[in-house]
Amino acid sequence: MGISEKVAYLKGLMEGMNLNADSNEGKLFLAIADVLDEIALEIEDLTDEVMELGDGLDVISDDLGDVEDIVYDEDEDDYEDEEDDEDDEEECYATTCPECEEEIFFDDSVLEDGKVECPNCGATLEFDPADLAEDEEEKDD
Repeated sequence: MGISEKVAYLKGLMEGMNLNADSNEGKLFLAIADVLDEIALEIEDLTDEVMELGDGLDVISDDLGDVEDIVYDEDEDDYEDEEDDEDDEEECYATTCPECEEEIFFDDSVLEDGKVECPNCGATLEFDPADLAEDEEEKDD
């Protein structure tokens, strides 16, 4: 039962009680019933407006989703492709040149050769890939 129905029920109870509308108590009860009726109507109007706003918000949200798809042109598949690309990238390693003390970066292909030339000073650094594998195993432990 809604608020309007409850107010109507109260008005019916008042009529059934045969309250004298000319007495002070009768006037008070009638005024209270009228105020309650106006409040119930206002609440119904507000509820309708809130429902309309909610529907409008849903439409705007859907439209915004469409705009985001167009502007960013991204799908879930694109995210999966990016993750796959990151997995395919080679690892990058770094060491410090003992001659010029600059940091040198290199990838897996240099590890296979067993030596790298410092781009800063030209010194050749040699290393054993087996030693690097042992170092990595120690880090994992």
